[in-house]
Order: sequence, then C-alpha cells, then structure tokens
Amino acid sequence: MITPAYISFFKELQKNNHKEWFHANKKRYENDVKAPFITLLEEILPILAQWDDRILPDPKKAMFRINRDVRFSKDKSPYNLIMKAGFSPNGKKSELPGYYLGIDAENVHVGGGLFMISTPQLKKVRNHIASRTADLLNIIEHQDFKNAFGQLKGEKAKRLDKNLMAAAEKTEHIYNKQFYAFAEFPIEPFFGSDALTNEILSHFEAIKPLNSFLNQSFD
Repeated sequence: MITPAYISFFKELQKNNHKEWFHANKKRYENDVKAPFITLLEEILPILAQWDDRILPDPKKAMFRINRDVRFSKDKSPYNLIMKAGFSPNGKKSELPGYYLGIDAENVHVGGGLFMISTPQLKKVRNHIASRTADLLNIIEHQDFKNAFGQLKGEKAKRLDKNLMAAAEKTEHIYNKQFYAFAEFPIEPFFGSDALTNEILSHFEAIKPLNSFLNQSFD
C-alpha cells in the first residue's frame, strides 16, 4: 500500500535530487517506494491481462526506471520525482494502445490510448476513424469516459488529407496526432487503502473501449 512514507521520500528527493542523497536513502526507496508500487502493479496486471492477454504479466517490465535520461535535457537532475508504469501489448514502449500509471508526491496519474504513433500507423488510425466515426464518438461521449477523463486528448495537425475531410465534419478528433485519455486525482485519501487499486482500475476500464477501438487499426 502507498503510505505517507512514499510521499515523504519524493518530497525530500525534490530538495536533494543528487546521487549522494539517493544512495544514502536507497533502502527507503526500496522499502517505501519501489516495493509498494510493485505490489500495486501486481494487483492491477492480472485484470489487464484478462482484458488483453498480450500484456506482459511481469510488473518490473511495466515499471519505468526512476533514473532520468538527462542526455538531451538542460535539467541534469538524475532522478524522476514520480514512479511510472506502462501496460501495453508487447511491453511498456510498444506503439500499441495501452494504459499508463504514475504516482508522485501529490497525485495519481492515470491514462491510456495512443501517444507515440508512427506516420504510417497514424494514417491507418485516421482511416479507421473515418470509417467508424460513430463508434469513436459513442466511446468518448459515453458518460463513464467523460466522468473519468472529460474528453479525448492529443496534439492536432493543421492539415488533413482531402479524403478525410468528410469525417472531419463529424469529429475534429480525426486531426489528432495522438489519441489518449488522461486524468489525475490526489493520493492522500488512499494512504494505506486497498481502494486505490479499484480506483485506478475503474479509470482503466473507462479507457478499455477506446483501446479496443484503436487496436482495430493495427489488425
């Protein structure tokens, strides 16, 4: 379970984001942060595997490293201030639709859909939306989706192929270059509570129809 000790670690790391402090507090990270986060993933993964048996069952393969990639960043702080995991068929870095979880010192971040899409696949997704526009609208206008995430998100292109303009009259989302849902909620009410797992899964369940729809463009 996530406890106040998880939060305390990240609040202190924010003020001491360097290797010396982290190494001195490595046991705290292992016991208060990494272990409960992995336990949470172990509770979530069996359900996701029931939804899509291509999702890998190993929580360590879903979890992202706390170490930051600073090669191309002006900020050279070596550690992330959040634990993150991705659940997609073929692994967390797969292009296929999936689910995202992050927990920092204040909030739980949940999301899913398609974020990184190659140009050829983006064309397939848009063509799929053009042929099944009503299906997409039924998903993102469903009350469960709107309650959990508000609306479908994603950066939009300024131009669109002419053959897609008719679909654009039905939904502006065909301009999207990404197709994802994202929300966050405070972690504090869930300290030491099993209810956190259910809350995360309820958000993921609201994304499930979107992922199923997007997956059809990969067939």
